[in-house]
Amino acid sequence: MPEFEKPWRPMIWENEKRTELIDSIKLYCPMTSSVSQVRVLLIGPVGAGKSSFFNSINSVFRGYVSNQAIAGSSTTSLTTKFRTYSVKAGRGGKPLPIILCDTMGLEENTGSGLDVDDIISILKGHLPDSYQFNPSAPLHPEASGYRKSPGLKDKIHCVVYVTDACKVSIMPTKLELKLEAIRRKVNLMGIPQLVLLTKVDEACSFVSRDLRNIYKSGYIEELMQEVSARLGVPMSCVVPVKNYSKELELDLNCDILLLTAVLQMLRATDSYFDELSDRQSNIETKQ
Repeated sequence: MPEFEKPWRPMIWENEKRTELIDSIKLYCPMTSSVSQVRVLLIGPVGAGKSSFFNSINSVFRGYVSNQAIAGSSTTSLTTKFRTYSVKAGRGGKPLPIILCDTMGLEENTGSGLDVDDIISILKGHLPDSYQFNPSAPLHPEASGYRKSPGLKDKIHCVVYVTDACKVSIMPTKLELKLEAIRRKVNLMGIPQLVLLTKVDEACSFVSRDLRNIYKSGYIEELMQEVSARLGVPMSCVVPVKNYSKELELDLNCDILLLTAVLQMLRATDSYFDELSDRQSNIETKQ
């Protein structure tokens, strides 16, 4: 696989950059007054790194590696509830303007893992926090805590597909079809979509040696092209990261990739709110 002299996606690996990213995330304000925190839904197969991503972002803002969400390497989903995680800016700090919503892992078989109908309920904002998933029966409007008329602040403003870089080329067909069904629904609802490519260091030894090689690696570029084609999102919407899993201390390069991913999520929600206000003004002009 080629290793490029010049990175094909420019990145600054400096402490100033880390501080700048942290500040832009802390100061971010959703474009609509009715929403104080944007809601990002993480979707992906078991073990892809959804809960680890939350833990990693939390760690960056805490200043040390912390584990709040249960993450592990079990073959069945460790997340059986719908959980919403708010990250605080430092210990005892203010909540950041982003809420990460974690779901049960997607599994290839029907009747196991996350149900597509449950995802639609989540996107529309009907699902209460800590809702216990039942893979064999989607959420019923009569269930306790079901939000019958959710507001814009309860809805999902961006969907992120979490994909393990080591498993891109061996994605089971059934799983791909499930993701395609979800993607179609998300498209219809006009919600922006990104792909978070995790475990990039495990997938490529060149990156494992130095995380700053990420955009000089021909192999990673190829993986990103493949995942972009499989999930039907443009390359610019594929963001590679390395979650904290075995480390005890934070790493500057790791932080920069993680913070860049969060910033991309916030930018994606901007376009969602933009579209909404455009639609709103169109309706008003017609009236």
